Formats: sequence, structure tokens, C-alpha cells
Amino acid sequence: MKKIRGTITALITPFINGKIDEQSLIQLVKRQLADGVQGFVVHGTTGESPTLTKAEKKSIFDLIKSLVPAHFPLIVGTGTNSTEETVAASIEAEKWGADALLVVVPYYNKPPQRGLFEHFKAVASKVNTPVLLYNVPGRTITALELDTIKKLSEHPNIIGIKEASGNVEFAKQIRQACGQSFTLLSGDDGTYDQFMEAGGDGVISVASHIIPRAFLTRTASRHLSLIDALFLEANPIPVKMAVHLMGLIASPECRLPLVTLADNHTKKLKELMKSEGLL
Repeated sequence: MKKIRGTITALITPFINGKIDEQSLIQLVKRQLADGVQGFVVHGTTGESPTLTKAEKKSIFDLIKSLVPAHFPLIVGTGTNSTEETVAASIEAEKWGADALLVVVPYYNKPPQRGLFEHFKAVASKVNTPVLLYNVPGRTITALELDTIKKLSEHPNIIGIKEASGNVEFAKQIRQACGQSFTLLSGDDGTYDQFMEAGGDGVISVASHIIPRAFLTRTASRHLSLIDALFLEANPIPVKMAVHLMGLIASPECRLPLVTLADNHTKKLKELMKSEGLL
């Protein structure tokens, strides 16, 4: 299994005129590799996965895989709020050559903890590729509880969790309950430094698109105003604008129902980026 640790970027999907902008994606991936990031999540929320077709998802993965070195881990987001669809997407990503699968807590239909347990167990039992749980109650409403995480950590194919609640105390509890071999990744850029002090193994980051060194050197807390600005509107709207302003992608375009960053927020983001020496 490839090492899943350190600074992992949850990659955006660049669009132009409604289509995937492959040239911008190539430029962005090459820049990220040069900056020293240690993995990518492909088809996460930041990549606007709900709006991508199955064919687009495969072509994006194949393109990224062709650009990264053999040791570089590619984690594919396969989670939905249908267990059957999640299993199917996970099997497909395994065929592509994914190094791990990121499976989000089912959203909208609000399953109880025993339903969450059976969901993740069903997915992990149908593939050989390692599975990372993804706890992000701000988007899913329902959240994994500690006892459920502990029970799931005992499954041989569930290797860790992306914990994005922003609750560092909860991260400490997960580490204590699940042991050192369970991979503990932050999904909240703003609390990353404290998360690592609590026993974390790394981060799946949005802000690493523009300030990767802050995460590689564990100095993210020095950039909290900029990190906060990347969430002025729903991710990935602001980070796409930021990466566009840096000249790394041709357009900040999103797919509906997401739209480009509002003018007043763009002005604030530009000011912060200039103060950080990014523009």
C-alpha cells in the first residue's frame, strides 16, 4: 500500500466553456508536484464530483495518473448516499488503479449509526482497495460517532478517516480509540496545526492549492485569514478563483449549481492574496 500521509490536495476540476480544461489541469498538477504535495484526492467535493459524468471521471483520473510518479498516492472519492451506487463506483475506481477510496458519510437520507456501519462495511467488503472514511457533518448533517468509527477501524480494509468536523478533541479521541495504525487525516485546513499536535497523520486540503508549503511545514495557522477566505462561499468556488488569479487555470468556472465567486468576495480574496505575496 502506498503511504498516505502528509499534505494531500483535494484537487479541483478546471472547466472552460462547460468542458474539462485538460491543459489547466495538467499545469495545476505539475505545479502541485513541484511544490512537494504528497498525494491527491480525485473526485472529492472540491473536484465537483456530483456534476461529473462517469466518462469524465475516468478521463480525469487517467490524465492525473499519467502525470504523477509511481509512488504518488491517488485517492478517489466514491461515496454517495446510496450504498449500491457507492459499491459500484468503488469497484470502478479500483479497476482504474486507485490507491485508496474516500467514502463520505451518506448525506440527505440521515441513516442511524447502525446504518452507517453497515454502509461502510458493505463498501469495504466489496473491494480490495483500502477505504478511508470521510466524516464531514457540515455537508452531510449525519456524523460518524466514536464507537462506530472504532468498530469500522477493525475492518481489515478500512485504513483510516478524513475527519473534517474541525473538532480537534474528537480527533484525539479517534486516535486513542483506534490506535496508531489507523490513518488520521484532517479535513479542516484551519485547525490543521492543532490536529497534527493531537496525533494526526496529515491533511486532505483545499488551501494547499495555493499555500502548500504552509501545510508541508505545519505553519498553516499563520495563514488563517487567507484560509477562511477560501470558504467565503461554498468550496470550491473561492479556491478556483484563487488558483485562476495565480494564473494556474484559465477560468474560475464552476458547474451549476455552483457559480463563480461573487465580486465583493473576489475583491477581499485578492487583497489577502496580495498581502501574502501570492499575486
